[in-house]
Amino acid sequence: MGTRERRERSNESDRSLLTLFNLAVKAHLGNNGEKGVAVAAVGGYGRAELAPGSDLDILILHQGQFTSEKLNAFVNALLYPLWDSNSVDHSVRTRSETAKTSASDLKVALGLLDIRFVAGDAELVAAVARDSVDSWHKNSRARLPELRASMSARYERSGELAYLLEPDIKEARGGLRDITALRAIALSGAVPVPLERISWAESTLNNLRESLHTTTGRNKDRLLFQEQDKVAKALNYVDADAMMSEVAQAARLVDYLLEYTWHLLDHKGKKPLGRFFRRPQSVSVAAGINVSDNEIVIDPLASFDKDPLIGLRAAATAAQLGLPISLESCALITASLREGSGELPSPWPREARENLIALIGAGESMVRVFESLDQEEIIFSWIPEWRPLRSLAQRNALHRHTVDRHMVETAVHAATLTRKVHRPDLLLFAALFHDIGKGSDEDHSDRGERLIAPLAMRIGFSQADVVTLQILVKHHLLLSATATRRDLDDPATIASIIDVIPDLNTLELLHALSVADGEATGSAGWSDWKASLVNDLVHRVRRTMSGSMIAEQPALTDEQLAQAQSGVLTVVLEKHDSGYWIEIVSPDKPGLLSLVAGVLNASRLDVKSARTKSHGPSAVMFWVVSPEPHAPEITQVGLRNEIVKAFENSTHVEERLVARAKAYASIPSIPVPAPEVVYFNDAATDATVIEVRSHDRPGLLFRIGSAITHAKVDIRSAIVTTLGAEAIDTLYVTELRGGPLSDVRAQEVTSQLRLALK
Repeated sequence: MGTRERRERSNESDRSLLTLFNLAVKAHLGNNGEKGVAVAAVGGYGRAELAPGSDLDILILHQGQFTSEKLNAFVNALLYPLWDSNSVDHSVRTRSETAKTSASDLKVALGLLDIRFVAGDAELVAAVARDSVDSWHKNSRARLPELRASMSARYERSGELAYLLEPDIKEARGGLRDITALRAIALSGAVPVPLERISWAESTLNNLRESLHTTTGRNKDRLLFQEQDKVAKALNYVDADAMMSEVAQAARLVDYLLEYTWHLLDHKGKKPLGRFFRRPQSVSVAAGINVSDNEIVIDPLASFDKDPLIGLRAAATAAQLGLPISLESCALITASLREGSGELPSPWPREARENLIALIGAGESMVRVFESLDQEEIIFSWIPEWRPLRSLAQRNALHRHTVDRHMVETAVHAATLTRKVHRPDLLLFAALFHDIGKGSDEDHSDRGERLIAPLAMRIGFSQADVVTLQILVKHHLLLSATATRRDLDDPATIASIIDVIPDLNTLELLHALSVADGEATGSAGWSDWKASLVNDLVHRVRRTMSGSMIAEQPALTDEQLAQAQSGVLTVVLEKHDSGYWIEIVSPDKPGLLSLVAGVLNASRLDVKSARTKSHGPSAVMFWVVSPEPHAPEITQVGLRNEIVKAFENSTHVEERLVARAKAYASIPSIPVPAPEVVYFNDAATDATVIEVRSHDRPGLLFRIGSAITHAKVDIRSAIVTTLGAEAIDTLYVTELRGGPLSDVRAQEVTSQLRLALK
């Protein structure tokens, strides 16, 4: 079964129609009656793609020269012999009637784009073909939105081909009708459409449709579950799972190209990034990464040899800004990987790992970017473990997606829970790979535990983090299974959880992963009832466990303690892989954390982590920072001078930060959960602990420190960590005279912090 058979089937129909046409003309229209009358194939028949059960879509054209009686007799003579063996969809129109109907009926207009001469007056058919294409091209500004609306309505009815248990090969999203739509968009000339990329998908779906018609003996396009094994066997697939996996991949490719094409149409002729960035047209948003025409574009002069992380950085930036990566940039990444210049070192450096986490944690916008990496086969170079999971079918009523898409959806749901955990990076990574063990006869949780370890080590996680990830993957079903099958009042039930979950941090992560996995599975696998049972179980286990998840205050060495006693400002700056490591010993003063953070941010240095500790007259601060695009070269002396200037007058720092905030406000961004600000009065004997969990953004630490200072509270120590696009800041604060805050004061301070971070 294939293109040749469908074309021969169309040719056979052509021959039959030609014979019937000649007989009908001679019988009812007389000599020379064929002049000014013609039969044309439209739609799928026009493309010579007749499946065994396809309708014969034909258009009978005439010039209005015949009486209605003669014309009706001719049409009946032409069609009557066909009705016994074919389903015929026909219309009878003049050239002008065809143009008028096409203008008001989208389905007719689309069918005419594939019109093909069969019999009679070839010039008449050619004229109608020209009219149709010219009208489609001329009126594309109105017709393409109409096409898009009709497709959306069809998706509502038919769903997504790639993820349905019993999909409609023709009507569902990513199916054959969408391929026709892509051709129609290409014919409009509105934007370039890479039609050469859909030939494999079109052939795959057409072959499947043909086999379905042949196997069932009926003209239907919905592939029912009970018919999938027979169709798979007819097409020589190993089994139905292999067939449905290939169907999913074909549909995803079609949908990917359509989404990209719609994006080009949406932004055609529009200035990128609004009024603020109209000049220049291209705006730098990360090292070697620009936004141009509402796409993420890699600088064509960028060197992958010098900066192999640029591809992953582009993906993370695209996801965080909610924009697609341009096809040209995807081609650059692919070429670099083929040549070896874009290969990532093993283990990955911190920046690469942070970019991956930023990509995973972008929520809904991550789906489109990750699909680009899949369709362009980029992700397989970075993470080879993903390839066996690609479009891996799950033919059961519980799961609504293929394995890989389910894991992506789990990461999307996990992104909404990052404020609920202290290690959002581990949650997001575990969410994306929790089902990595599927695809074999071995229990997928046991296999996943084994597979996740070398992957996590290559990505650059610490050994302790790898152990945690193994626990999360192996036991990702533990909480939901226990909560729904065991007696929660039985102490043995709680003990069974504590036996495998070593600490509160892992319990917190496993709880969030269970929720994300359940929500991604859908209503068949998750409900409010199940969620409440899991919450109850976790609450009971947490009460039994001991320990704390609060980051401990930094400890100082004897040398640092001695230096702090001097009260003299010193700055030590050292380069490392992705930026600078900075140690600052400074006279302690109100607002010190905010001032130094402001100086670093105004110098275009992105804070990745920080540890600060007040001791005696001084504070010791350790910073890890990465330069932003076009950041000026920083020196130890220059940084010290900037800090001294800020001590004397911080106005210039604040003005630069305000200007930068306005600039960033004009750049697209994705919706993110509101910051979480909580306090603990039982986590330290001599201080109140305030935790801020927020989406990272320029000037975040400056705003946090400034709000604390305005609240007339002293920061004794701080632990600042950026994990992907998430920041977790732990502040040990006291009253200015010393001692922890009262509950009332702590509530006031946290309220002021929330307002400052809005």
